[in-house]
Amino acid sequence: MSNVLRNIPSVNELLESAALRKLMERASRSVVVSGVRDFLGNLRSEVQSAAADIKLPTATELAERIARWIQHEEQPTLRSVVNATGILLHTGLGRAPLAEDAVTALVEIARDYASLEVDLTTGQRSQRIAAVERLLIQLTGAEAAAVVNNNAGATLLTLAALATGREVIVSRGQLVEIGGSYRLPEVMQASGARLREVGTTNKTRLADYQAAICDDTAALMHVHTSNYVLEGFVESTPLTDLVALAHREHRLAIDDIGSGALWDFGRYGIGGEPRPQDSLACGADVVLMSGDKLLGGPQCGIIVGQRACIDAIVRHPLARALRVDKLTLAALAATLRLYRDPDTVEEKIPLLTLLSTSVDNLQLRAERLAPQLAACPAIAAATPRSDTTYLGGGSVPTQQIPTWCVALTPAHESVDSLAARLRRGHPAVMGRVHRETLLLDLRSVFARQDQLLVKAVQALANHETEKAATSATGPPADPPQDAS
Repeated sequence: MSNVLRNIPSVNELLESAALRKLMERASRSVVVSGVRDFLGNLRSEVQSAAADIKLPTATELAERIARWIQHEEQPTLRSVVNATGILLHTGLGRAPLAEDAVTALVEIARDYASLEVDLTTGQRSQRIAAVERLLIQLTGAEAAAVVNNNAGATLLTLAALATGREVIVSRGQLVEIGGSYRLPEVMQASGARLREVGTTNKTRLADYQAAICDDTAALMHVHTSNYVLEGFVESTPLTDLVALAHREHRLAIDDIGSGALWDFGRYGIGGEPRPQDSLACGADVVLMSGDKLLGGPQCGIIVGQRACIDAIVRHPLARALRVDKLTLAALAATLRLYRDPDTVEEKIPLLTLLSTSVDNLQLRAERLAPQLAACPAIAAATPRSDTTYLGGGSVPTQQIPTWCVALTPAHESVDSLAARLRRGHPAVMGRVHRETLLLDLRSVFARQDQLLVKAVQALANHETEKAATSATGPPADPPQDAS
């Protein structure tokens, strides 16, 4: 063992290798030196714990392995992905991609200082909501608006500002739980408001709300169940009736519409998604929604409604804790501006572009891609296939959307291994496994990314060649490859 340890090259010797000198041209010397030291430390520990002497690779081979290890360790965890899962609002992949106008606005505001809380006309301090409030008023018909970090924050802040210490009446059939263990009753408890459940899971009538109203009632709350559907023997109270009752009893009516559609998604076969302008037209005092789902903007929670309610909300101490930064406001403002032109909005909002792409277009792309992918050495077969997908697991999970995929059958490995290697690749690609094939669903792939799919699959052969060339270099083992 002692002979093996003495034969491990020094840090300085390894730094003179071609592989590490080349790496230092792209990464700082300090990063490379630190990586070499960490790698050698792991190697010495492995040698000392080995039951028998092990054969070391040559200094050149060891340097090449260290260079690959450092590159792996320095690879950012957060990077762009080609979404070939078919799920357009994939929470794990950041939900809606931003419009080019929003990206441009975000970069412009990020690069320099910005008029976040300064009125450039008067030179006086202003409110950051001014960046988007006028647009939200125009698009929804609200009297005022506020924006916080997400819709859970919007719910928490609204209830804290308008109902702390008092009751809020909600149907039992609308006590939602969203992914990530968000539960409405728990958020309500954290806000200081008290939940008053009415009705049953499948039936809540107007009379149930009426019977629950008391002196302690602050609001009646309607919640859109965006991630599940009750079917069969069911009955719910229309928002118009709920609002009329609340106002007749001099209580507030709050409508949490969840995903936040400003556009009519019925044209894509997706029904039942409420819009804030419709809720406000029904008389709701406050409407809550997300910015990064159906609206297609950055992650945020949007609150629109009556001026008196919004004023109370923005004055609450939690408003500062939940506020958004200049980047979110810049991206949201640019996204909202696009909705002012109905003739071009589908071309400019990426989510709407993907949804409005015709099935014939997807089929043509799948048939064009299949032979290119089949020619890659890692693929035994690539077949165009019609299928169905969904908008998102947490947004309209029950309404199917027609799509076309390319079904990949791996040549030399399991389908799970193929999927994992594509996730780790450059570019990273995420598809969905179906039985013994990997489906690359084009419903969530932009046409400009088609050749990236080909590039990613072709790169698998290069990886196999490199792996074969280094398989006999001995310990230490390469780092785990699946960093997804």
